[in-house]
Amino acid sequence: MGKDIESAADKCGGVGILGIAWAFGGMIFVLVYCTAGISGGHIDPAVTLGLFLARKVSLVRAIMYMVAQCLGAICGCGLVKAFQKSYYVKFGGGANELADGYSNGTGLAAEIIGTFVLVYTVFSATDPKRNARDSHVPVLAPLPIGFAVFMVHLATIPITGTGINPARSLGAAVIYGKDKAWDDQWIFWVGPFIGAAIAAFYYQYILRAGAVKALGSFRSTAH
Repeated sequence: MGKDIESAADKCGGVGILGIAWAFGGMIFVLVYCTAGISGGHIDPAVTLGLFLARKVSLVRAIMYMVAQCLGAICGCGLVKAFQKSYYVKFGGGANELADGYSNGTGLAAEIIGTFVLVYTVFSATDPKRNARDSHVPVLAPLPIGFAVFMVHLATIPITGTGINPARSLGAAVIYGKDKAWDDQWIFWVGPFIGAAIAAFYYQYILRAGAVKALGSFRSTAH
């Protein structure tokens, strides 16, 4: 999939992986900035899962967010197909597929690591304790999140076409409708959910818990 995207993009004005990565990163920056004040700017079911596991959103809200994200992705892909049919067909519907030469394990690992980077960045950029200390953090939060998406795309487009968002992968597969788009679909759900769970556990229960413990020890010593 990644090689197909790159070759197709090169035919379309020589955009390549760098251009695709900037497009995704920039759009995520804009979407998070615009929706953060309404819904928290999750956009991605993997991000929602991570925040749920960290007890930052309720189960009901998490499920509703995931359903809305999947429906939005399907509608978005439908609009692309309706208004840009020639490019849609040329790029294979934008459906995520494991590139030739890579095993399922490699693709799964790429999705796990990529999603870990994204969700960890979300936790770090939206940490309320950082927000209380550094007033500029809430304003700048969408920037590192968008940049994380950009960097992950640079690294994983040649492997999986970059999923890290199960809704985006599902929407493209549903509208494209061909068997090949569904062959590796499980990778784009299992990988991101595992990566999100690891990021949530690490940040919330190891890194943040360790920081709180260290701070408490420091205060005890000071007194």
